[in-house]
Amino acid sequence: MKKITLSALDLAVVRQDGDAAEAIARTVALAQHIEALDYERIWLAEHHNMVNVASSATAVLIGHVAGHTRKIRVGSGGIMLPNHAPLVVAEQFGTLETLYPKRIDLGLGRAPGTDQVTAMALRRNYADGAYNFGRSIEELQQYFGNTSEHTRVRAFPGEGADVPIWVLGSSTDSAFLAAEMGLPYAFAAHFAPAQFRHAVELYKKHFVPSPYLQQPYMMACVNVIGADTDAEAASQATSMYRMFLGIITHQRRPLQPPIETMDGLWGLQERAAVAQMTACTFIGSRDTLREKLLPFIEETGIDELMVTTNIYDTAARLHSYTVLKEAMEA
Repeated sequence: MKKITLSALDLAVVRQDGDAAEAIARTVALAQHIEALDYERIWLAEHHNMVNVASSATAVLIGHVAGHTRKIRVGSGGIMLPNHAPLVVAEQFGTLETLYPKRIDLGLGRAPGTDQVTAMALRRNYADGAYNFGRSIEELQQYFGNTSEHTRVRAFPGEGADVPIWVLGSSTDSAFLAAEMGLPYAFAAHFAPAQFRHAVELYKKHFVPSPYLQQPYMMACVNVIGADTDAEAASQATSMYRMFLGIITHQRRPLQPPIETMDGLWGLQERAAVAQMTACTFIGSRDTLREKLLPFIEETGIDELMVTTNIYDTAARLHSYTVLKEAMEA
């Protein structure tokens, strides 16, 4: 089996008794740690009106992380394009690419990354933006690729910027779009795994080569909790399960410390709902992660594995990424 490229997704999640400043510091520490491990990239995700997520100003955070690292690629996983005018995104990421050449990625999603009321506050014609996602991507590509000085609206910095554009998705709609546009595709299997395998098939089947990409390139984002033992990993994973339980019950809280058992915190229905959301989750020691992940990678044929790791303890969180790297290189 080919060697898999490893990357990370982070939302700068606020911990219990922590704050946004600490969450951002943890993101920087993660980027520096996985850079030393030769991970390919770290992406930050745009979310709004969420008190325990500190990645709302995604382009600003990307610049901060890139400024505290040397070589790892830093990008968006993603920028929710309907929330923004394509010209603004071109200027922001053109500026980032100017500051950090050959290190910036632009992952684009069609969802708002928030509730509908907040989406309206961000961009009042959000509904039209979501409907015109493909055309907005084309507009963005035109800003980056413009070579005519007679064009009336131009992106500075932005023109000529070598910023790879990715299509993000959690359904088959985005798979078709990425395939038709000849762009790399990243699937959010870490929270919406239901259509993942079908989306992979559709993307590869319908892919059309483009000036940006000659062959399909597929990345999957999954949850990974690694530790020296299976028991320790299972314990650390309770923080992640409590986070998903909060989403299901609409009782979101800061990232909680691990506990001995989830028994008593969820009923059968809630447990089943969390299990459905976290179907693409891999928990365990080096050997266990390797045993579980290798068949998953081979079966799906993905080119890159992006992982998100919601562990409360900072040292344990960083160690999880080391365990994963060792598991994939064993």
